[in-house]
This record gives sequence, structure tokens and C-alpha cells, in this order.
Amino acid sequence: MNQHEKLNYVEFPAKDLAATKAFFEAAFGWVFTDYGPEYTAFADQGLDGGFFKSELCAAQDRGSALLVFYSGALEETQGKVERGGGRISKAIFPFPGGRRFHFIEPSGNEFAVWSDIGA
Repeated sequence: MNQHEKLNYVEFPAKDLAATKAFFEAAFGWVFTDYGPEYTAFADQGLDGGFFKSELCAAQDRGSALLVFYSGALEETQGKVERGGGRISKAIFPFPGGRRFHFIEPSGNEFAVWSDIGA
């Protein structure tokens, strides 16, 4: 449900839409809706959004916001990310309140996954 003045949608660039879709389908079970050859959207993932064809990518060290998934089984999720074609850019590390890792999906966008279990 859309909520007044709440975050509603996020968009990411993607160099390779097909590879990005395949990764998120394999690693997280996402389903996509294509809107032409240069845009695909996802829904029901905590925040709806999409990927648009672009040579750019989003990374925290370049000033982009970092979107962070939650996992109840951090190592299991890391395995799914790796098997799906993601590259681990920061191995699991502790922080106050939990543990997390960062990964790069096939189009070069950086995400993270955190857990408060096993912290």
C-alpha cells in the first residue's frame, strides 16, 4: 500500500538487464515485469523498484545510497548470492547490533545483507 510521504520506489542502473534479472531471480526469488527492452521492475521485496539500461552503477564508495537486505541466515544468503553470480566485495564482518556482508551484482551495483542472528 502506498503511504503518504514514505519511501515507495527505488531505481538502479543496469549495464546488463538480463544478467541482473537472472541474478536476483536466482539469489532472492524476485519476479520481474519488463517495460520495453530498457526497463524492468520488481515488487513485493520490502521496497518496489526497477532497473534501467545504463552504463552507470551504484556503489557506496561513489556516494550512492546502500540498500541493505535482512537475512535470518547470513551465511546461507551469502551462498545464494555467490551461486547466483554475485561477487562478495566485503566479507562478513561484525558491527554494533549485528553482522553483514556487501556484494556486487552482475551490473556492478553494490548491496549489503545484514543479520542480528549470531551477532
